[in-house]
Amino acid sequence: MSMFGDGLDAAVHKAFTRPAPKSAPAQMRYLVKQLKGTKAVAQMLRISQRTVERYVKGQIKKPRPDLAARLEREVKKRWQPQIRAKARQKAATTGGIVIDTRARIGYTAPIGTTDEDRLRHLTVALPPHYAARLFDAQEQGATEQRLQELAAEALKEVYFQDGGRRAGSLEEVRFTDIEHLEFDL
Repeated sequence: MSMFGDGLDAAVHKAFTRPAPKSAPAQMRYLVKQLKGTKAVAQMLRISQRTVERYVKGQIKKPRPDLAARLEREVKKRWQPQIRAKARQKAATTGGIVIDTRARIGYTAPIGTTDEDRLRHLTVALPPHYAARLFDAQEQGATEQRLQELAAEALKEVYFQDGGRRAGSLEEVRFTDIEHLEFDL
């Protein structure tokens, strides 16, 4: 499970203007239309072409749980691409992104400071350039660890160092034991 990647996707999905198709036949019809054929959908979902055709006709209505999850994920990935792009663009240029997390957060600092990891609940508005860095890294296929490092770096500069007004000798912030993570545009 990709907590940071899924969190960024969920934040963008809140910008959708219409709900994505809910039923399996409607989802299948949408994918067939997007990929221009049942063969491509069958290969993507790892099922037979005949099964796709049955879903499209409404002969099968209830998919297995694993197929239902893949189907929903693929539909959401393709749903309203222009709205998704506008939401990302707005967050990366003017709006920024809000991170709400409850995690064990620690940092590396000079000797004599209290740098032990401790459980914190933070809700921090990150400036647009951090949103741009997170979305760019996600689009380029960054690992979950890299997205976590970028978020930690953003929290270091915005929350802990307050834009350079305090904790200037702080070297590194690290996330561990993440209980809750949510992004909002």
